[in-house]
Amino acid sequence: MAAVDSTAGGPGAVSRRLPVRYPLTSYFVVAFAFSWVIEVPLALATLGVIPSIPVAVVAIAIVVATFGPLIAAFLVTALIEGGPGVVALLRRFVRWRVGVRWYLAVLVGIPLVIIIGTLLVPGAGESFDPSALAALVGYPMAFLMTVLLGGPLGEEPGWRGFALPRLQERHGPLRGSLILGVLWAAWHLPLFWSGVWTPPTVANIAMFTVMIVALTIIMTWVFNNAAGSLLIMILMHASFNAFANRVAAPLFPAPIFTDYGLLPVLIGFGLTAVVLIAVTRGRLGYAATTDAPGSEPVR
Repeated sequence: MAAVDSTAGGPGAVSRRLPVRYPLTSYFVVAFAFSWVIEVPLALATLGVIPSIPVAVVAIAIVVATFGPLIAAFLVTALIEGGPGVVALLRRFVRWRVGVRWYLAVLVGIPLVIIIGTLLVPGAGESFDPSALAALVGYPMAFLMTVLLGGPLGEEPGWRGFALPRLQERHGPLRGSLILGVLWAAWHLPLFWSGVWTPPTVANIAMFTVMIVALTIIMTWVFNNAAGSLLIMILMHASFNAFANRVAAPLFPAPIFTDYGLLPVLIGFGLTAVVLIAVTRGRLGYAATTDAPGSEPVR
């Protein structure tokens, strides 16, 4: 009697085979689906298509939605690599021995890039408000809350923990970063209509997309040189979010930022990304990667 392969059919077998064959597609589908199921109703409520949602509920929902990439990363990893893959992903959260210079790069370098980008905007320097320096007192707490609830903890295990190594392996560091940057930007789209972000104008969406792509290129360079540490990626993401919103914006309240608040980070990250591409010839430190899951060094 012929043996029957119990894994050959049935919905359970199909659900396991698809992520194995299409890990990146599976990851992005889950990440977008989880987050957009939460965020799209928020946008529809703001537009008046469905009844309004209490402000407290909106705030909680947006925080929950940021964990879509994390959930997708662990779910797809568990399906394609099992327990060992999940453990390996978890270990990268505590990979802290990457060199002091990379902590300085993400905690000091990113704010400096934002400040430089701000000062390049006409009228920004003249708008400097020294009284806003008081915001620095609360910056450590703002930074911690940003790590936990502002996106970095929920997003980085997916974007850099799962997707980036595989995109680099398949498309190379620069093209992989461009793909990831566009998809990362697209994942945020419902927030433009949620009432908590800048207005959903063509200019704002275009500037946000370019800025995110530039930031992705910079983060890829740091990722490749910091041994794929998710800790560094989380700190870098939080450094950008917390400093831009809690320090730079109050310090430089130039009128132009009322309509184009993304200009400082767009300019700063855009110039930095161009320099990194030129200096590394598009490799973005990929040859320095030694043990990032899903990728091997390219000599």
